[in-house]
Amino acid sequence: MVPKISTLSGYIFEYQKSFANPTGFWANIADTFFWRKKYDQVLEWDFKKPEIKWFANGKLNITENIFERHMFHRGDQTAIIWEPNDPKEQFVKLTYNELFSKVKQFSNVLLKQGVQKGDRIAIYMPMVPELVIAMLACARIGAIHSIVFAGFSSQSLGDRIADAGAKILITADGGFRGTKTTPIKQISDEAMDQCQCVEKAIVLKRTGDDIPMKAGRDYWWHELMQEVNDTNEAEIMDAEDPLFILYTSGSTGKPKGLVHTTAGYMIYTAYTFRNVFQYGDGDTYFCSADIGWITGHSYLVYGPLLSGATTLMFEGIPTWPDAGRFWEIVDKYKVNQFYTAPTAIRSLMALGMEWVENKNLASLKVLGTVGEPINEEAWHWYHDHIGKNRCPIVDTWWQTETGGIMISPLAGIIPTKPSYATLPFMGIQPLIVDPEGKEMHGNSVEGNLCIKFPWPGMARTIWGDHERFRQTYFSTYPDLYFTGDGVKRDEDGYYRILGRVDDVINVSGHRMGTAEIENAINEHPLVNESAVVGFPHPIKGQGIYAFVVCTDYSTGGEEGIRHSVLMTVNKIIGPFARPDKVLIVKGLPKTRSGKIMRRILRKIAEGQMDNFGDTTTLLDPEVVSEIVEGAKKIS
Repeated sequence: MVPKISTLSGYIFEYQKSFANPTGFWANIADTFFWRKKYDQVLEWDFKKPEIKWFANGKLNITENIFERHMFHRGDQTAIIWEPNDPKEQFVKLTYNELFSKVKQFSNVLLKQGVQKGDRIAIYMPMVPELVIAMLACARIGAIHSIVFAGFSSQSLGDRIADAGAKILITADGGFRGTKTTPIKQISDEAMDQCQCVEKAIVLKRTGDDIPMKAGRDYWWHELMQEVNDTNEAEIMDAEDPLFILYTSGSTGKPKGLVHTTAGYMIYTAYTFRNVFQYGDGDTYFCSADIGWITGHSYLVYGPLLSGATTLMFEGIPTWPDAGRFWEIVDKYKVNQFYTAPTAIRSLMALGMEWVENKNLASLKVLGTVGEPINEEAWHWYHDHIGKNRCPIVDTWWQTETGGIMISPLAGIIPTKPSYATLPFMGIQPLIVDPEGKEMHGNSVEGNLCIKFPWPGMARTIWGDHERFRQTYFSTYPDLYFTGDGVKRDEDGYYRILGRVDDVINVSGHRMGTAEIENAINEHPLVNESAVVGFPHPIKGQGIYAFVVCTDYSTGGEEGIRHSVLMTVNKIIGPFARPDKVLIVKGLPKTRSGKIMRRILRKIAEGQMDNFGDTTTLLDPEVVSEIVEGAKKIS
């Protein structure tokens, strides 16, 4: 089992070891896992290329470290608790033995369908146990899974399938979220129509809705499972073989397929999970994230299962059938560690205490937040009313690109401070630089957050575009990984994340590139161009404000255009990317060279209608006055 730090002095000692001798430190952690062949070298790296290799030539399979490594001690222990969307439906508990059997069965299904090591498999499913079974089966046979959040549109799904070159799509007839039924198979069909790479679709029956099945391409999950047994040997993988591709938005329109590899990701997620959450044998851990995002990958599935944990997955939403659903689940399963997003906390806080008061939350030991910095008011509400003033809050900072938690308290060990991620995790070497790249030493400084030494969980490339990987993360500041986040280090040496410094906005913990949303808006036939910025939102953290240039109002007027712009974004990306505000304008504030002066738009979106600083480089300063007048009407 990976080691667990239990005291502040232990953290300081281990962190100093990891800083002074990173390769020796990570080798000791790696040696607690099962290897088919031990690695030749712990680390080779060059941030200029960039090229990072951990545990070179080591051979292993991540599922052997979930199942075979644990089976003697944990076969009959619950691995997954599944709580369905409808609380009246029967929940499911799968032991490690039962989960192992289903993973081996589905591995055989994939092999029978012609899947080979290195093939990409797209997964577009609701939050059901079969989603975990599918991803682990891919990992077991050496296929690369690419999970797409089931809130994405058919076009976004199709783009991701095509970029990965996925051979098979694993999907479902539909999915439940609150009172809504999502037509997942219909969306999947539309996506498959636009890309030629998918040879077969495997469809899980979840809703029972009548759906079309294309002969020779579409197969029912349950029928394929009946054709195979559960005898399966794991594929032997190289430490640096890709485990999965996960797409994330960037500052340009095309999503980035970040590639995570096998051994480093395995070791980092297990070690961070065990230590940040202070998970102990017999605990029940509940992460509310969707598996379609990196939090679900790392801290609902891989990290917990590699640690022999009991992990709870929830199909529904926190406000249905009422706003007490999270707390009802905590009470029902005696949850010990609970990990969610500040957005969820703020929305539940706004709905009042009546949904908390009659729930027994005495089992809770640790609370966690993820996706964005948590504001002080929400932190105190979470600490006082959910944690009852006795549960430490781990305010975790990390990214899809990092694979696992980078800066965070260790629960009950590192003293917390509201809105601060506190201190770096073992092996993480953060530094703060000014815009010119000069390191800012000491405390009480503010600048851009970079990392100066590799860690095992980091992404290795962008699928099919390594130059974009270099340009995005390693070109801004030579020999440093640039996170894209601003940060403050206070007088105690604690880190507070200040948000994105590039054109990425964080909405309900989901990072979205403004360019991706603008590209979708610009698909509207009446839109000439658009500019999207973020603005403070009381629930989501950041909202989306779209400034849309449209000269023809004849079709439906301004309100009609606003509505159809929202529907366009909904269709191209998905409902979670819809702008909160759409302002129709005659022009955008551009410099003489044609660059949009986004700082002006950000100020207007934030409600600051004057003092725009130097505007002498604007081609047409009158545009700003017109935008301000329009913004006042919809504010």
